[in-house]
Amino acid sequence: MSTQIYRFNKLIAIMLTPVIFAACSAGPIKPEGADMARNNLIQLQSDPQLASRAPVAIQEAELAVRAAEVPQENVELGRHLVFMADRKIAIATFQAQSRLSEDQRKLLSEQRDNARLDSRTREADRAHSDATAARREADLANMDNEIAQQQAADLQRQIAELNAKATDRGLVVTLGDLLFDTGKATLKGGAAGHLGKLAAFLNQYPDRTVLIEGHTDNVGSEDYNLGLSQRRANSVMTYLVSQGVAANRLAAYGKGENFAISDNESASGRQQNRRVEIIIANTAARQ
Repeated sequence: MSTQIYRFNKLIAIMLTPVIFAACSAGPIKPEGADMARNNLIQLQSDPQLASRAPVAIQEAELAVRAAEVPQENVELGRHLVFMADRKIAIATFQAQSRLSEDQRKLLSEQRDNARLDSRTREADRAHSDATAARREADLANMDNEIAQQQAADLQRQIAELNAKATDRGLVVTLGDLLFDTGKATLKGGAAGHLGKLAAFLNQYPDRTVLIEGHTDNVGSEDYNLGLSQRRANSVMTYLVSQGVAANRLAAYGKGENFAISDNESASGRQQNRRVEIIIANTAARQ
């Protein structure tokens, strides 16, 4: 009897082994991109000038990153959580940088106003001293120049972060094929990290108009590529509108395969041709 029980238990163990292994292998996985989102958030939290200037937005980003780090069985849910985390980080970064710039400009403005008040008081007491008045005016001019330089520096910093190039058409921001999967027009989960800075820039300069152009390589028919490039340009436009950019400032066009910037004979050349170009007008739009 004991031999039969032993054989029966051994048979049950053999039958359950594949089930156990299958259950172990089908567990939830950590969403792709969650680690990169955590690194971006840590970088923001470690910046002594930015970390204290948007505490609420950074806390929201922290909660979003924690949600994105939870292993998921549903891959699409995981991608959505990573997308939301990237978006919260981009918003927090923009708010912190904007408040830093505002604080710096406010400090310079206060110094300028105080200097002007001091200049007027001293001018009443020392009306006979033209040289002193001239020096005061020169100081005010220098402060105004510093403010202008600070604003110009802010603009140049943002242009550098966007990797924008100055052309006759305006500032051109080229986004490679990292926004979409092959043959798709739906933005990938990590696209918010690339488009968030662009949306922040456009919201800071609301008078500038934007042209969005979609381009493809020559794989597939010309009609298909034209339609695909238009759909991709529309997806970028829809995202920018969702981030607060006025729709009447934006225009989206599909250029298909007809404006290649590299040859289509190699994989690297085709990759360069698969792109979305954002052309930001140099001057404010006429009202």
